[in-house]
Amino acid sequence: MNNLLNPDAIFSNNEMSLSDIEIYGFDYDYTLVFYSKHLHTLIFNAARDLLINEHRYPMEIRNYEYDPNFAIRGLHYDVQRVVLMKIDAFHYIQLGTVYRGLSVVPDEEVIEMYEGSHVPLEQMSDFYGKSSHGNTMKQFMDIFSLPEMTLLSCVNEYFLKNNIDYEPVHLYKDVKVDAIRDVHIKGIMYRAIEADIGTYCTVSSAFPLTVQQSRHSTGHAQVPEKYICYAEQTRAVLAKLADHGKKMFLITNSPSSFVDKGMRYIVGKDWRDLFDVVIVQAEKPNFFNDKRRPFRKVNEKGVLLWDKIHKLQKGQIYKQVSHDQCTLRIACFVGNLYEFLKLTGWRGSKVLYFGDHIYSDLADLTLKHGWRTGAIIPELRSELRIMNTEQYIQTMTWLQTLTGLLEQMQVHRDAESQLVLQEWKKERKEMREMTKSFFNAQFGSLFRTDQNPTYFLRRLSRFADIYMASLSCLLNYDVSHTFYPRRTPLQHELPAWSDRPSTFGAPLLQEAQAK
Repeated sequence: MNNLLNPDAIFSNNEMSLSDIEIYGFDYDYTLVFYSKHLHTLIFNAARDLLINEHRYPMEIRNYEYDPNFAIRGLHYDVQRVVLMKIDAFHYIQLGTVYRGLSVVPDEEVIEMYEGSHVPLEQMSDFYGKSSHGNTMKQFMDIFSLPEMTLLSCVNEYFLKNNIDYEPVHLYKDVKVDAIRDVHIKGIMYRAIEADIGTYCTVSSAFPLTVQQSRHSTGHAQVPEKYICYAEQTRAVLAKLADHGKKMFLITNSPSSFVDKGMRYIVGKDWRDLFDVVIVQAEKPNFFNDKRRPFRKVNEKGVLLWDKIHKLQKGQIYKQVSHDQCTLRIACFVGNLYEFLKLTGWRGSKVLYFGDHIYSDLADLTLKHGWRTGAIIPELRSELRIMNTEQYIQTMTWLQTLTGLLEQMQVHRDAESQLVLQEWKKERKEMREMTKSFFNAQFGSLFRTDQNPTYFLRRLSRFADIYMASLSCLLNYDVSHTFYPRRTPLQHELPAWSDRPSTFGAPLLQEAQAK
């Protein structure tokens, strides 16, 4: 097969040249570091136990366990109707993907519930995917929200199965605002990951080894296998950018000690040498909008200092590392982006910021500040591998052929032709269901409904100049590479283009292998 897509490629929504980028910024969780599904199980179990112990939910809820294959990112949750669903870019519900608890809602019931399958704008979530100002829906865009969606569905399932009368708004608040939030705020998740990392993980600060490579070295690394992953060659990416004189910064909502231990594990104890500025507990997206909060410096012991910050510069903190004197950069607490811009002068399209959350990480930066943005979408790699399978290719080829036949043959109104058309429609529906199950049995692909882009992809296309499965994809490109979006024909532009596979300019697997 000559047209296989490369899972390690970078895909472009907007033309962008890396030669114009002088400063690279990064989120931490699911950008510089990746976590295993064991962490989602931890979050689910901890939040479930908080519901039982602190909110007096029934003990029987403890019988529900986390299913990593239940939900996908980008789903909408109707708080009042207690249904989880996938919505496309035009606000239409994909029938067959609506779940109340752990059970699918019949199409007829969905259509009656919403008086069709369209969700009006006033019912959709607000800019950040939250249900506020009277909106009844919440969109789950964060990878950490996967256990949250599953927990909501499990508790709903228990109440519905046992005919227990409950207030859906209270359940949503107890899960989202209290239990899930407390897993983060109370440090349950952070402590588990830090304990998993261990104290004596030795990664060479002299050589840009990935942790995967260091596992086979002669060092005495205490290698955790449960929660934190080896982070997709993060150190190699950072070292490459540093070697080409690029400035780098980190803005994360995670706390200082947690980030420090994680970065020591995945990059090395000298990780701060690679960054010009490190900002922790930023409280994004408020960090990008609130002008009132000044920066506050935190020292190596995690103590907040009271002195006023006039400049974010290198060399302000020093620490003895081994036999060398290692220059450390500033670690700041709180602050806001407007102060950050004033102190650094890093403005406009010379800055490229990477994050995994379409709203909290990327939206404000591209809309208000003109930064270039890169989305990290870990699910992309697995979806592309599925799309490269012979079964998927054959199914999609026949599905497209069948759709074309339906379009062309619908003019025949005789009884025999209409009977054939009905059989084709039935087969097309069955094949769509099969295609959905290739990705996720309940909700299908993160990026597509039956034929339209998902609402998730619509936001991704608007707020991210480029997107990729992980930062390691940058290693496949020169630092002066220009990303060109593929010209996708509009519906009125040469319809014949869309009837045959186009490979021009596509980041294909055989091209990468040839290099």
